[in-house]
Amino acid sequence: MTGPLAPGPLVAGLTAEMEITVTADRTADAMGNPGVHVFATPWVVTLLENVSSQLLRPYLPRGGGSVGTMVEMRHLAATPVGMTVRARATVLETDGKRVLFHVEAADEVEKIAEGRHERFIVADLARFLDRAMKKTAGADRPARG
Repeated sequence: MTGPLAPGPLVAGLTAEMEITVTADRTADAMGNPGVHVFATPWVVTLLENVSSQLLRPYLPRGGGSVGTMVEMRHLAATPVGMTVRARATVLETDGKRVLFHVEAADEVEKIAEGRHERFIVADLARFLDRAMKKTAGADRPARG
């Protein structure tokens, strides 16, 4: 499933990196944990998902996308405002639609997170979103369970 910009097949070992700077709006304090002015765990997860998604972009079919289906992560160390965090995703395995990544992040001093992330390639993103939006048509129905 190679897109027009793909440099080759999607195989184990491919990597991508991205970085962001920790700002006040990305802290645990900003997310409702008063006084904790360090990079918030949900932002670490977001960064790891984003770097994985970025790696997949050249391999997506025209009109396709990818969705995250699993995140396993350990947040190992705190990062204060002003520091840069670099995330790295490495493809561990793929079956064509499912892609499993090893993910990690480090600030300027140490590794701050590591784990695994799984994404699925969605061949027809419009159809996928249409199906999801149909849930709102039945929002007044009682939940099953």
